[in-house]
Amino acid sequence: IGALTFGGGYAMIALLEEEFVGKKKWMDREEFLDMVAIAESTPGPIAINCATYVGYKMAGMAGAVLATLGIVLPSFVILYIISMFLEHFLEYQVIAAACRGIKVGVSLLILDAGATMLKKMKKKPQPRIIAGCAFVIMLLGNLFSLRISSVALMMAAGIISLSVFAAKSAPAQRGGAGQ
Repeated sequence: IGALTFGGGYAMIALLEEEFVGKKKWMDREEFLDMVAIAESTPGPIAINCATYVGYKMAGMAGAVLATLGIVLPSFVILYIISMFLEHFLEYQVIAAACRGIKVGVSLLILDAGATMLKKMKKKPQPRIIAGCAFVIMLLGNLFSLRISSVALMMAAGIISLSVFAAKSAPAQRGGAGQ
């Protein structure tokens, strides 16, 4: 996946899910969604965090190291080679056209990953409302050229979810003072 996926971590999510959940059956969809949420909210690229988690789950620390190297090294080597010849590389119209096509493909992979995660989200109103609000905020931000931090949106979603959880979990207060 690290060698054959263009577009970074978000573009890899759909492929990671197909491999980890569908083909290998290393985890179920719920655990995959939890892993992606944690990988997104921890420092570092999402695909690397996902691979490290799965590697650790399957084979401990050695598995984490090997999975991380497996997802990083192919892209690193390819990009290193391309960077050595980048100016001359993009002069070829065929290569420039291929790069434009790859951009479209990457956009579709990211859209597919988002749509897949939305479909698999729990069928409760709270996560859907939060996701919808985040989508509208990001869309309006893009339409009006406002810079909106995805990290700030994730933090707000987490705070809202924790607040709702705390409100639902709080024991009902009965009676007056002294009871």
